[in-house]
Amino acid sequence: MPIARYLTAQIRRDLEKKMVFVGGPRQVGKTVIAKTLTQAGYLNWDTAEHRERILRRELPRTPLWVFDELHKYRGWRNYLKGLYDGGRKHILVTGSARLDYYRFGGDSLQGRYHYLRLHPLSAAELNLRYAADWRQLLALGGFPEPFLSGSATEAKRWSREYRSRLVREDLADLERVTDLGGLELLLLRLPELVGAPLSVNALREDLRLGYKTAAKWLDGLERMYAIFRLAPFGPPRIRAVKKERKHYHFDWSVVPEPGARFENLVASHLLKWVHFEVDAKGRELELRYFRDVAGREVDFVVVEDGRRPVLLVECKHGDAPVGKGLKAMKARYPDCPAWQLSALGKKDYETPQGIRVAPALVLLRDLL
Repeated sequence: MPIARYLTAQIRRDLEKKMVFVGGPRQVGKTVIAKTLTQAGYLNWDTAEHRERILRRELPRTPLWVFDELHKYRGWRNYLKGLYDGGRKHILVTGSARLDYYRFGGDSLQGRYHYLRLHPLSAAELNLRYAADWRQLLALGGFPEPFLSGSATEAKRWSREYRSRLVREDLADLERVTDLGGLELLLLRLPELVGAPLSVNALREDLRLGYKTAAKWLDGLERMYAIFRLAPFGPPRIRAVKKERKHYHFDWSVVPEPGARFENLVASHLLKWVHFEVDAKGRELELRYFRDVAGREVDFVVVEDGRRPVLLVECKHGDAPVGKGLKAMKARYPDCPAWQLSALGKKDYETPQGIRVAPALVLLRDLL
């Protein structure tokens, strides 16, 4: 039985006002949501028969039209503008890429759509309450097919096939990548670098790539929802590092080191909540990290209006003393909630400074 996804109700509400674009990683569940909507006519650009119907404008006689992967059609925005301005208001567009980026020209749809981002399954969406279920989510990732299989073997097979399709179909088509072997090497290398600021220079030397090529491929992977990157937070007075970003994978199961995989899972959960607050509620939130030249770090800082921290989160694999960076940031922003989460630890307490130390599920099951 399909899992009821968290964006379904929001999509229904937004369709009463404007077109709705839903972006997110390949196989995250966008098509399943679309097909659960009542009286929807579904057309997929990747299906030859559907593609012909789209181009001929032979569209379903249904109140709602759903276009999947339409962004692969070069004139897709002008096509939708014609339908919408012609009186068709109930249109849902889904795609495994940043639909706000692939517009090939001027933004002719300004003010005509709401954009929502769909993320993998999370502890809150699955209503996880037990350690065994939590360990399964950490091991198998949050994409519906591998998680629901309950099998580590099937999850690994899915992940390998997923990576191959991403490179050889999506990126080769939309990003005009010709060195597919080099890009696959990059995808294999990146999971080993999760958790530390990513140096493009070091990466291109490691893989013997040009700087522009490495930077372009990273941008492409981000646009295709394969990875996401976090910028550092901090005004000059706390000497924050300004340049290098940290990266994480939407499929955290590819990260081999247990501590880094746990950090990636927490990053994904926080980003899912941040994106929903931005997309559905209009808040100005960003997910960042903190690291200064003295070596003090906080894994995640949720920032509102570009300057005010509203949540501090540090990750530890097991029970551990509170990190120095988290203590320093909490002292500087005493009203900001601060958490130190553990993947396998059992301690749950609050320090005199007001930092909550707890198993990760305590916070994550109440997000989204």
